[in-house]
Amino acid sequence: MQLSAVDARCVTTAHGAIVFDRRRLPQVDERWLEPNDSADAARGGRGAVWRVDTPAGRAVLRHYRRGGAVARISADRYLWAGAGRTRSFAEFELLSTLLEMGLPVPPPLAARYRRCDPLRYTADLLTLEIPGARTLAELFPAVLEDAGAIEQLGLTLARFHRAGASHADLNAHNILLDRNGQWWLIDFDRGQLRAPRPGWWARRMDRLERSWRKLGVLQQARGLSAWRQLRAVHDAAAGVGR
Repeated sequence: MQLSAVDARCVTTAHGAIVFDRRRLPQVDERWLEPNDSADAARGGRGAVWRVDTPAGRAVLRHYRRGGAVARISADRYLWAGAGRTRSFAEFELLSTLLEMGLPVPPPLAARYRRCDPLRYTADLLTLEIPGARTLAELFPAVLEDAGAIEQLGLTLARFHRAGASHADLNAHNILLDRNGQWWLIDFDRGQLRAPRPGWWARRMDRLERSWRKLGVLQQARGLSAWRQLRAVHDAAAGVGR
């Protein structure tokens, strides 16, 4: 991780450790990673996210939760395999790298893991909030009429894919549009950097298509047209078929 974008520092806590960006947070307060009654709660991903105030500005706190059938066994606890392999530390490092590459992702402020016992841990991530941003899912169906916005989204996704940035769960809830017309990707849990290849690009775009279908967008003529435009712009910009 290069320090020009994020100056990562790690401190130990009573039950684990916190890595934080010293450029934005001269020091870290573990209370920022503890949702409370004064925090602004909102739904996000598999569980809840909270908006909290920090010296760096308004931030978004996410507590890592499991999905699928395994969540019935352990909702938020993961097997311990070392600090560097915790979900929160890995996402903090990936976001730092993507930020250094100039890609539109929320700046990571802090990541924490807490040991529950010798075998398991819980994790939390704090990122800077993108002011005025709304999810693509929230923008449906109005955004489908904006061909310029759809084109910019296709170009943005192509930028990530050409850079080798693989999002593990690309869907309409993890794509944001800010008030300036800039698209952003959030929630890079289990994401990775890999060699740019049309094969996995297609799988990520197929996952996004399923998200549109689940939200009922592709059942509309305008939605289907917008999707075809998005896919064509992405494929051309990414160099698919060259």
